[in-house]
Amino acid sequence: MPRFFPIEAGINFDCVRSDLLNVRWKVNELSADFALPDDDKRALRVSFDGQTIVRILEEMPLSTEYEPAEVEGLVRNHFAYRVEGSTFAATQSETWKEVVGGVRHYEFVTGWGCLDVLSASEPKFQIVEVAD
Repeated sequence: MPRFFPIEAGINFDCVRSDLLNVRWKVNELSADFALPDDDKRALRVSFDGQTIVRILEEMPLSTEYEPAEVEGLVRNHFAYRVEGSTFAATQSETWKEVVGGVRHYEFVTGWGCLDVLSASEPKFQIVEVAD
């Protein structure tokens, strides 16, 4: 059974009205910008140092991954989680997880989709200006 542990992103916003704006994935660096509803000049950036495995899903496939009774810890309209016991993490390379060491699963949920990240580093959150 997957267990979700809410993470505070340092800003309150309506994640249901948010969306993933872009993802930048370089060697040992990942960042993703999420829309802040009613603020078209700024975005919430989530970033990770080190190696990552990433999955991006629309909301519909995510809702069919588990039966609702099997999920523990989800908070209505919450954006960021650390996840234990997920199928996504369990089905990734055991060798990679052993080499990287201390890998955790993080999930970021909007009304339009979901970003899953496996990483040994914790997410960093920052408000950034949106490029025109």
